[in-house]
This record gives sequence, structure tokens and C-alpha cells, in this order.
Amino acid sequence: MTGLTFRHAEAVRSAHPGLAAGVLYGTDVDATDAGSPDAVASRIEEYTARALARLGEGPESQFPEVLAWRRAFARMGLRPTQYRCASESLLRRLRKEGALPRIHPVVDLCNAVSVAYAVPVAVLDADRITGPLLEVRPAHGDEEYTTFGGRTEHPAPGEVTYADSAGRAHARRWTNRQSGHSAVSDSTRRILVVAEAMHEGGADTVAQALKTVAEELTAHWPVTPVTALLTAGTPEFTLGHGVRTP
Repeated sequence: MTGLTFRHAEAVRSAHPGLAAGVLYGTDVDATDAGSPDAVASRIEEYTARALARLGEGPESQFPEVLAWRRAFARMGLRPTQYRCASESLLRRLRKEGALPRIHPVVDLCNAVSVAYAVPVAVLDADRITGPLLEVRPAHGDEEYTTFGGRTEHPAPGEVTYADSAGRAHARRWTNRQSGHSAVSDSTRRILVVAEAMHEGGADTVAQALKTVAEELTAHWPVTPVTALLTAGTPEFTLGHGVRTP
């Protein structure tokens, strides 16, 4: 919905001072109107090849970007080898299988960018989020999370999640798993993309990753994306209206 504001709660920023985050908002994203499918596939292959080259020098568990998220998960009381951030999971799968799953052209591109930059890149259907606020915050315990299989779960109290104004959780364990409820599908037209990093230099990595996503969306869809980096000074982004300060 236009006017939806995205932000990280102060409790999250205080607990994770190394957090770097950025957002992208795009409209008119249609799976059936992706320009040349071969061109999209070629770009996906280029980014995954970049990640494979890096993986050839050492496993993803040694990447500074991944290690920083592992430390963040440990601070949250999560076993990093049991619960991995999304980019680590994708890199692990890429290393083992040599390719990433194909889901939706936009998701596939963002997954490829995620492994290329080794940071989590979430893609949500903006029309499946209830405003006026989507906040990365500790869960109360009564939020509803829908798995990709359609089951309902409740994040544990204190677990970091993406929570909207209806009390729906759009993620489990922060960057570990997205929700099936707001997953991008063939009917999606408006997307919210969030990139997050914890490593030193993460702000630059997030900026580069979002710039890449924006360029690819512009090249293959009739969309003019809006991007913004979120900082302590500009912690909020309102879809359709850009960044605002409190």
C-alpha cells in the first residue's frame, strides 16, 4: 500500500550497532513482462558465476559478510550452524549444487545479487503487507507467520521479525526465513526489497547491491525503482514517498 513505512526498531539498532540496511521500492513488476527471458537468465548466471568464483577460494562460512551475521545470530541466542542468514543458505546451496533455484524472475535476480554480494536481500510483495508500518523488531509472541507450505507459526517472544500493523510476521529469525504470505508471485506488481549487512564496510556493500538490483529492474521491466540507505539519521522509508526522518 502507498504510504507504508519501513524501519528497524531502535531496540534492534541498539543491539546491533554494525547494522547497515537499505531499501528499494518498485512498481509495475510483472513476471510475464520481463523483457527478454534469455537476457534475465544471462544476468542471473553472471552474478552466480561471480559467487562461484569466490566460493572456489574458500567456503561461505569464511566470508566476512557471513561471519558477521553468524555473530549476530549468536548474540540473539541462535546456533549459527542451525539457523543461517538467507545469503549464507543460498551460497551453501550454490556451492553444493552449482546453481540456485528458479522461483520468479525478480526473486531469481535478487537471489543472484545476494550471493554475488554475500548479504541477505529480501523481496516482498508490497501489497501483501498491512500498513501503515512494517518494522524489524523483537516479536511479542502473538504475531502470525505463514510458512511457504501454508502453516501458521508464531515467532518466539524477543525473536527479531518483520512485523506489520496487522501483527503478521513476514520473517522468522530476522534474515533466516521469509514468509509465504508476502512472497513474490505471478500476481505481484509492487515490491519492497531490503538488503541488510553486519560486516565492516556493510553500508558500501548494501549500497552496491541495491544499485545493482535497481539497474537490473530498470533494464528488464518498465519500472523506475526508488532506493534509500537507512541510517540512524534517516531510519525510515515510506513507499512512494522516499525517506523521512522522525
